[in-house]
Amino acid sequence: MRESSPGSSVAADRALSSSGMFKVEVELKRGHNLAIRDRGGSSDPYVKIKLGGKEVYRSRTIHRNLNPVWDEKTTILVECLSEPLLVKVFDYDFALHDDFMGAAPLQLDSLELHRMVPVTLLLKDPQCPDEDLGTLELSVTLRPKDSPVEERRDAAAPTTYRLKPYVNKTMLLRRSWRRTSKQQAQRLAELHRKSQLWRGIANIALIEGRNLIPMDSNGLSDPYVKFRLGHQKYRSKTVSKTLCPQWREQFDLHLYEETGGVLEITVWDRDTGRRDDFIGRCQLDLSSLAKEHTHHLELPLQECQGSVVLLVTLTASAHVSIADLSVTPLDDPQERRDIQKRYSLTKSFSNVKDVGVVQVKVTRAEGLMAADVTGKSDPFCVLELNNDRLQTHTVYKNLNPEWNKAFTFNVKDVHSVLEVSVFDEDRDRSADFLGRVVIPLLSVRNGEIKGYVLKNKELTGPTKGTIYLEIDVIYNTVKAALRSLVPAEKKYIEEEPKVSKNLLQQNFLRVKRCIMVLFSYGSYINSCFEWESVQRSLLSFMVFVLVVWNFQLFMLPLSLLLLLVWNYFFSSSWDAADASMDAVFQSVDEEEDKEVRRPPVAAAASDGCASAQDSEHRSFMDKLHAIQDVFISVQSALDQVASHGERIKNTFNWTVPFLSLLAIATFSVATLLLYFVPLRYLVLAWGVNKFTKKLRNPYRIDNNELLDFLSRVPSDVQVMQYRPLKMDPGQSPCKRRRPHPS
Repeated sequence: MRESSPGSSVAADRALSSSGMFKVEVELKRGHNLAIRDRGGSSDPYVKIKLGGKEVYRSRTIHRNLNPVWDEKTTILVECLSEPLLVKVFDYDFALHDDFMGAAPLQLDSLELHRMVPVTLLLKDPQCPDEDLGTLELSVTLRPKDSPVEERRDAAAPTTYRLKPYVNKTMLLRRSWRRTSKQQAQRLAELHRKSQLWRGIANIALIEGRNLIPMDSNGLSDPYVKFRLGHQKYRSKTVSKTLCPQWREQFDLHLYEETGGVLEITVWDRDTGRRDDFIGRCQLDLSSLAKEHTHHLELPLQECQGSVVLLVTLTASAHVSIADLSVTPLDDPQERRDIQKRYSLTKSFSNVKDVGVVQVKVTRAEGLMAADVTGKSDPFCVLELNNDRLQTHTVYKNLNPEWNKAFTFNVKDVHSVLEVSVFDEDRDRSADFLGRVVIPLLSVRNGEIKGYVLKNKELTGPTKGTIYLEIDVIYNTVKAALRSLVPAEKKYIEEEPKVSKNLLQQNFLRVKRCIMVLFSYGSYINSCFEWESVQRSLLSFMVFVLVVWNFQLFMLPLSLLLLLVWNYFFSSSWDAADASMDAVFQSVDEEEDKEVRRPPVAAAASDGCASAQDSEHRSFMDKLHAIQDVFISVQSALDQVASHGERIKNTFNWTVPFLSLLAIATFSVATLLLYFVPLRYLVLAWGVNKFTKKLRNPYRIDNNELLDFLSRVPSDVQVMQYRPLKMDPGQSPCKRRRPHPS
C-alpha cells in the first residue's frame, strides 16, 4: 500500500479533470464604448461565441446603443481547456452583411473550478490593431461535467492506492471520457440537425399603419416595416408620403420552438441619400397566440404615437425533415401512398396550404475546388427553396465529399426553384463559396440520379466540381394552377442591389431587343399596305376583310389559343431563348465587371473625429448614395420592362409547359364564355365583384392575376441560369430510373 500526499492528490484530480469535459457558464453582462458602425453615430451590437470555429451562442441585438446591457446567461460544453472561446461583436444591418465590431479570446485554462470569475475583454480587430473598439464585461464559471464514472469514483473514495491499479483506473477514466465525448459529438450533431427544422409557420399579413409620426419636412413620412424573428428577417415595401400607409403584404416565418418566439417589429422612414429615420418599434410574443386561428392585432408603437395592424395565423408544419438515405420518407411505400393521397386531385380544395412535397437526396460531390492552403476543402451543402433553408453536415479535408442525406420540404408554389449551394467551412470567417446549381421543380424527373455541374455565383458559367442529386416532387395539379394566380412568395434576404456597368448595359440591350421585335412586326404590317410584295399584300387584304366582316369578341382569346397550339408544334423555346441571350451577352463587353457597392461609411464614422473634413466626407457620401439610388432604379426598371416582354414571349414559346397549358385552359374558358354569355353579363359580374370586394373582406391583399401569372414564367436571363451545363465526357453522371412503389 502506498499512501498519497495531499499535494499529489490535488495534482491527480487536476490531471483527471483535464481529460474530461467541462461546463463553462458564461454570463454576458454589458459592453462599454463599443465601435460606431452606423451613419447615425451608433451601432446595433450583438455577440457571438465560437468554439473550434463553430457558433455555440448568439445574444439578442441591442439597437442604437454603444453601451449595451444584455444580462444573458449560457452554458457551453468544452472538452479541451487549452482551446479558448472566441467572443465576437457585430453590428446588425438589415439585408446587409453585419459589420465586425471586434473580437477577443476567452482563455479557459487559467480558470479555477467552481469559482465565478469576472472577466473584462478588450475587443480588437486584427486588421486595425491600434483601433479602440471598447470592452465587454462577463462572468465565467468553470465546472466539471458530471459523469457516471466520476460518480462511481467519488462513491468509492479510497484514500490509498497501489501504483499500478491507480494507473489502470486513470486509463479507464480516459477511455470512458472518449466514449462520452463521442456520444456528446453525436448528440451535438443531432441537435444541429433538429435546430434546422421548424415546428410551425407564422403567416403574417401586414395590413396598414395608423397615425404614424411625420419625419419629413412636408409633414409626412415614407414608411416601411422590418420584421425579425430569430435569424429570419423580412422588409416590407415603402409607401410614399403618408402617415397611414396601406402595405397589404403577406409572408411566412418559421417557428423553431413549440412556444413560438418574440417577433420584433420596427418602422422606418425611407430617406434617399441619407440614413433612414427610425419611427418606432413594437414586439409580439407569438407564444401567447392560439394555434390554427387568425388573430387581428393592432400593435401600438413604443415611445411614440402610431400603431401597426397585422393578421397573424400560427399553423403546424409537416413534411420537413433531414434523414439518412436508409430512412427517407418517400422510399417507404406506406408513407409515399399517404403523401400521394394528401395531394391527390380529390383533395384539391382542402385546407392544406401547401401544394406538394419535394424530397432531395444529396449523395456526393466530385472534384470540388480546393479552398484551403493544404489543397483541400471542408465542404457542406445548403439547400434553399424560397425561404426554406436546410444544410448538410461538414465533411472535413475532402474534395469528393459524401453526405448521403435526404431533405424533405413543403412546396408552397410548384414554380419555385431549388437552389443547391456548396460552401467551404472556415473557422474564423464566413464560408467560402464553391459552386451552385438552381433547379426548377417543374423540370425534375422523379427518381433520377443526376450529376449537376456547379456554376458560379452569377450562374453564368461553370466552376469546378459536380454534385449528384436525386429529386422527387409530388404535388396537386389543381392547387398548383390556382396558386399561379396569386402573388409569389418573396425571398426575405436578398443581396443588396448594386451598380454594375455590364448589368446596366445588358438590361438596356434586352429592352432594345424587345422594342426591335415590336418594330419588326410593325414594319412587316406596314409593308402589307405598301404593296412591296403583291402576293403578301393581297393575302393580307383578304384576311382583313374576312376577319372584320365575321369578327366576334370570342375570337380574341381564340386567336391566342391558336397561337399557343401553333408554337407547340413549331417552336423550340429553350434554343430560341438561349440564342437570344447569347446575342445579348456577346454584345456586352467581356471585361471584368467593375461593381460599385455602397461605400463603407462605417470606417469614416468609427474614427470618432467630428471635424469639418468628416462632415464634408459624409456630405459627399450622401450625394454618392443618391446617385447610386438613381442608377439602381434605372437598372431595375430596365430589367422589369425586359423581363415582362420576355415572359410573354416565353409563355407562347412553351418554355414552361405547365404554364402554357394553364394559359390554354384560360383562353379556352374565355372563348366559351364570350361565345355563350352576353358581354354585358360578364361586365356586370366583374363590376359587382370589384365594388363588393372591399366590403366582403376589408383586409384582403389585392393582386393582379395576370402579373402574378407572368411572374412565374422565367425571363431569358433566368432560362440561361436554369439551364444545366454539360458535363465532361470523363465525368458522365450515373443515371438510373428508380421504380417507385405505387
